[in-house]
Amino acid sequence: MSQEFDFIVLGAGSGGIAAARRAASHGARTAIVESGRLGGTCVNVGCVPKKVMWNASHLAELLEDAPGYGFEVTKLNFSWPHLKKGRDKYIGRLNEIYERNLSNSDVAVIQGHGRLMNSNTVSVNGLEYRAKHILIATGGYPIVPNIPGANHGITSDGFFELEDLPTHAVVIGAGYIATELAGVLHGLGSKVTMLLRKNQLLREFDSTLGSTVMSEMKKSGINIQTNTHIESIENNGARLEIKAHDKSVISNVDSLIWAIGRGPLSENIGCEVAKVQRDSKGYIETDSFQNTSVKGIYAVGDVTGRAQLTPVAIAAGRRLADRLFNDKPESRLDYDTIASVIFSHPPIGTVGMSEADAINEFGATNIKVYQSNFTNMYYAVTERKSPTVAKLVTMGSDEKIVGCHIVGDAADEIIQGFAVAVKMGARKQDFDNTVAIHPTAAEELVTLT
Repeated sequence: MSQEFDFIVLGAGSGGIAAARRAASHGARTAIVESGRLGGTCVNVGCVPKKVMWNASHLAELLEDAPGYGFEVTKLNFSWPHLKKGRDKYIGRLNEIYERNLSNSDVAVIQGHGRLMNSNTVSVNGLEYRAKHILIATGGYPIVPNIPGANHGITSDGFFELEDLPTHAVVIGAGYIATELAGVLHGLGSKVTMLLRKNQLLREFDSTLGSTVMSEMKKSGINIQTNTHIESIENNGARLEIKAHDKSVISNVDSLIWAIGRGPLSENIGCEVAKVQRDSKGYIETDSFQNTSVKGIYAVGDVTGRAQLTPVAIAAGRRLADRLFNDKPESRLDYDTIASVIFSHPPIGTVGMSEADAINEFGATNIKVYQSNFTNMYYAVTERKSPTVAKLVTMGSDEKIVGCHIVGDAADEIIQGFAVAVKMGARKQDFDNTVAIHPTAAEELVTLT
């Protein structure tokens, strides 16, 4: 005999938990199914512990700059195990908070691997649970290529299991995860080599952002090798040897990190049985209301492949719950103009279209770009220098801002407010009419000419 609910969620990551708690707040009998730790990728092996590590590497930069401000800084010893212990303890507290919040929201937590049996039945540990509405929020996983010796490397998940700081780390990939992990490791003292399949970091973002960060990473001492294809990995005792297509060899490597992309966790959850359609890459296909091909089954978050960001999954999950259980039939997430941040060195904040995408969509004659490159005043007395770039992409005679991009110190914090303006349809004149806050880096966005 099956247990009855109004709403069952597969996956207790950010999107799943948000949807479950919102549905329960509307009176829906709700259950959430999870085989791992509560919080999903973001809390356990993603944005939260990553930000802790970025904070540590940023602190190392500040210590390097301190003498310029008159501080005598003696040689300091960095302890990776100490940082890891504190970070893991913090994540453990977050797991407990999620558990407590779900309990306080009257959401039943079912531990185990859930599988769809049909459009309204889920099987977990041999028991069946039924609901009129089922949400798939199972997330994604880091991809490892099918080449000889690939198993000798680790992924971003494994990065958070490292017990010690690697002596020589090789990071393979050109996306934001590769860029972030390489920057953190280098900042904390590792020798870092990045291997790129093509010739540019962060190709999915505005080209100014990728080129600026790549230049700075090289200048800081990170070895970035472009147009490199890995053929095999060999384990020579405690060290790895990486062989490339051009017969070059990178040796004496103690940590190889695969950061070549992520795939959806849509296998082995019963999509075929329930007839839930997936695309060629395995992502669950959804419409603008998060409906799958099967009535009563929905999907949000990374498993859909749409704007794979934690706040996106949370927003989509909550809006879905409002639509299903709070009599808001038009409630859905608008996926247009979503801001994002890359915790690189220096960090990136971006919202809207890249210059290339804007030209592609509206035509070069309809696009005007405003850009400023400068050195933040923070570096006035330091030996280390790092650039800031502020860029606006505008469209049409009224210069509607369709893209706002920043790379430089505090870009991650600056972009949030400007994202509101861009989302509201601000024009360049609206920025011009805003009095600047001086002296700040953010003021460049309202003084561009």
